[in-house]
Amino acid sequence: MVQQGLITEHDLYLLAEGTYQRSWERLGSHVTEVDGVRGVRFAVWAPHAAGVSVIGSHNGWDPAAHPLALRGTTGIWEGFVAGIDAGTLYKYHVEPGLGTRGEQAGKAVTKADPYALASETPPGTASMVYDLSGYEWGDAAWLAGRREGQRHDRPLSIYEVHAGSWRRHDDGSWLGYRELAEQLVPYVKEMGFTHVELMPVTEHPTEESWGYLVSGYFAASARYGSPHDLMYFVDYCHRHGIGVILDWVPAHFANEEHGLRLFDGTHLYEHADPVLGESPWGSSIFNYGRAEVRNFLLSSALFWLDQYHMDGFRVDAVAFMVWLDHARPESRWGLNRYGGRENLEAVDFLKRFNALVHAEHPGVLTIAEEATSYNWVTGLGGGGGGGGAELVGERQNSLGFDYKWNLGWMHDTLDYFEVEPAARRGHHNLLTFPIWYAFDERAVLPLSHDEVVHLKKALLTKMPGDDWQRFANLRALFAYQWSHPGKKLVFMGGEIGQWGEWGEKRQLDWSLRDWSGPDGRHAPLHRGVRRCVADLNRLYASEPALHALDSHPRGFDWIDHQEVEGSVIAYVRRGPEVGQVMAVVCNFTPAVREQYPVGVPIPGDWHEVLNTDAVEYGGSGVRNGTLRAAHVTPEGRRWAGGVRYGQKLLMRLPPLAVVFLKPGAA
Repeated sequence: MVQQGLITEHDLYLLAEGTYQRSWERLGSHVTEVDGVRGVRFAVWAPHAAGVSVIGSHNGWDPAAHPLALRGTTGIWEGFVAGIDAGTLYKYHVEPGLGTRGEQAGKAVTKADPYALASETPPGTASMVYDLSGYEWGDAAWLAGRREGQRHDRPLSIYEVHAGSWRRHDDGSWLGYRELAEQLVPYVKEMGFTHVELMPVTEHPTEESWGYLVSGYFAASARYGSPHDLMYFVDYCHRHGIGVILDWVPAHFANEEHGLRLFDGTHLYEHADPVLGESPWGSSIFNYGRAEVRNFLLSSALFWLDQYHMDGFRVDAVAFMVWLDHARPESRWGLNRYGGRENLEAVDFLKRFNALVHAEHPGVLTIAEEATSYNWVTGLGGGGGGGGAELVGERQNSLGFDYKWNLGWMHDTLDYFEVEPAARRGHHNLLTFPIWYAFDERAVLPLSHDEVVHLKKALLTKMPGDDWQRFANLRALFAYQWSHPGKKLVFMGGEIGQWGEWGEKRQLDWSLRDWSGPDGRHAPLHRGVRRCVADLNRLYASEPALHALDSHPRGFDWIDHQEVEGSVIAYVRRGPEVGQVMAVVCNFTPAVREQYPVGVPIPGDWHEVLNTDAVEYGGSGVRNGTLRAAHVTPEGRRWAGGVRYGQKLLMRLPPLAVVFLKPGAA
């Protein structure tokens, strides 16, 4: 027996208007009671359907058993099925009506619930009734301090993780969310990262998509457990001081038959025009101009913040969203109504998304994967941000993100490090150019999963030279990343010096920590790079000079950017307070240099606080203790070079290494 009338007329008005910002509360499946009878309420948007029914494990998948009723002209079908409960598997049987031009829309289809809160484990595709209530959170202290802790002038060091391949059981099966939490969090804390970024754990049909072809925008992937298990993961991270960023994909969705595409026989969630509606990845592009579709996506964003306490989003493929000619063949380039390249509806959606997230959950971070020169992506430029000092005005025309991935820095940096050291003098501009745009946007410096797949090689094997030089280069790469303006992101496996590319169907090669190699030297090198990354994180977090003015030019000053022949650069990082200074000297050749002059802004003693050539990291041990700055006369200064300031240090430059120096005695 199906009973109707459970959604109010006001609800229907807001849903049709696209302003019911928590629409999962009304649509989807919800365990409830009606007239004292326990059951499940179902509601789904299918405006062009001639009929919709609930089929599932409760009725033998019979389309005639539990039809839903259409509520007026809203396109919402609704009903209550008595006697069923959480755990019931179900889908919607959708009978097509007439299409948008009066044509027959096609054959009947069975669809997963767009608002399902859970699903069966893939390759199964049924939705599952789930009651999200009942989880007892223990992260109140974390949430109370989150806005302060995630200010833009605070350290942000992100460990990017694929839940299915960080570790696996001995038989190759996945760790569950709870097991992952209890193994991952101690490791992340040991390594000094502030946040974990989860590659998409919204439900997706295939492992091979890594989660980026989404089929369930409100469902935690059942591969790793239940929704409550994912809540436990986030809660466990928070109770141990680790933030959680979710990789979220509003750009496109999976084309699988059970999914959103042609949901009611028409192009409901996607554009009908293939130029606008089909992506180069074999997926469909959302129609951001439709109010109900915008509402669906905005509700998804709030859902993960409200229900799962996520601390931020990394938004995938923003460049693809905002440009109608990005990552498309020329035959699929589109134009907006003014003849321009921008997808105006997507731009408007992203502005709404950022405004809504920041209004509803102040302190939550939004991070754009944006690969072009779109102006502007982040909401503020140049300031200390996040309520800190040095704020500049709000960019009214920006997309409103907190951070943008600095993919220009990533490409230039990896291109440089892949060059043999002897030839690097011809590529010196790859080190010096990125600073010219480093402060145009708030930035994250990403060494992500995209750079260690599809024959691009692992970070370690991108590095030139023999094995010792490869590890030295890798340590120098990380130190250069940690010392450069911008927040930090490293994909799992890079920090242990994994030799092979990442694969989603196998765990990281943790045996490298103990493997000695043919000459017995490799285990210390793998352990050394991991220790180096941990020490870089601790130094970065403890020194305001390395994080507080990441987005302000006042936080960076060149010491020497013209030592082209020697492939040496040196610079100063500054914090907001007087005396918060760190000098960084990088030698990207294997030559040791003695008595190398480095200008410094403060007279007196300076001491080495981190050197990637340290023996404990697997280096050769060319070190500096405490150095005394010598006075330099104005006539003796090379204004554009290594003794720009009124005093200089004479230091030992270790091979293929980065040295951090701080004023004062050790």
